[in-house]
Amino acid sequence: MRFPTRAVLPGVVAVSLLTAGATACTYRNSGVQSGSQASSAARTGGGTDLVDGSRAKVAPVPGGAHPYFQPWKTTGAAAKKTYGLGAVAFDETAEWDQQKQNNLLSTLAARGYNAFGVFGVSPTDINSTFADLKSQGFPVASLGSCPAGDKDAADFRLSTDVQLAAYKAAKAAIGAMGGHGVLVHLTGNNVDANTQLRIKGVARAARETGGKVRLLQTITGIVATAYNPAVAAADVIRTSGSKAKVIAIDDDAKILSGIRQGTVTATVVQNPAGQAEIGTWALALLQTRQCTVRDPGVRVDSGSFVVDKANVSAYDTARQAKTAQLKHQFADQILTCG
Repeated sequence: MRFPTRAVLPGVVAVSLLTAGATACTYRNSGVQSGSQASSAARTGGGTDLVDGSRAKVAPVPGGAHPYFQPWKTTGAAAKKTYGLGAVAFDETAEWDQQKQNNLLSTLAARGYNAFGVFGVSPTDINSTFADLKSQGFPVASLGSCPAGDKDAADFRLSTDVQLAAYKAAKAAIGAMGGHGVLVHLTGNNVDANTQLRIKGVARAARETGGKVRLLQTITGIVATAYNPAVAAADVIRTSGSKAKVIAIDDDAKILSGIRQGTVTATVVQNPAGQAEIGTWALALLQTRQCTVRDPGVRVDSGSFVVDKANVSAYDTARQAKTAQLKHQFADQILTCG
């Protein structure tokens, strides 16, 4: 998963739907949660209040430089203070290169860091990296990304359910169209399994209209993520005066400004801060041996949220509520604590 510095945006037809984003993972049985599933558990319980985090030195490590990960840095620093951790180091390589990320992880381990939340650069190779870290006794989380295939060698995965996020984006686009019209889906590399999941999510939303919405074209291979073309689309619509409706991804300042101005209809935001907060907390619990993971390699959706003009000023409240719910979920369902 590489993130280019520029994107080529083809002509927009009727609706430009840009889905995906920096975080993307495969989930079985993706679908809209029911109210009971989405609500938080009634208790935290299970001994998940960190007794002594001073021995835990946690490193959240992105695959490379990208604006999506900036909340990891600030949230990690806050988590260090909140949980009394020995250290939290946000570190990234200058390039999206798996070997360079491996070298960075080795360097951090040599400096005394003993728990790692990793956005893997190479889906086909990252399990080897996870296995190597675990062989040294380090707890590992797959944060924001996932290995290729069905196996995840990390202790747990906390990332966006990309098929569900794409479905939400398409539903928002269809709503903006008045429930009928022509939809264009711009997405990532065709060979990426996550791209196929995004295609399924968008196709499902179109299919549910009973033919009222026609999915004119799915354009793949533009870039490896849709964060950058979403920003580009917001700029194009603003400067050209186009009447096309854009459903974007993530909460770049240009996208949020476009929503306020009416040039962007909506966006689907993810939860990088929640990934960092819950990931760091859970890794500290594992590193101190206070807890173990019930089902190693378990996949947890960190959440995705539709933002439009009505909630653009307050959407982070829902995201914070999701993060609180995730903490309950880990305490009640994911971890076993003594």
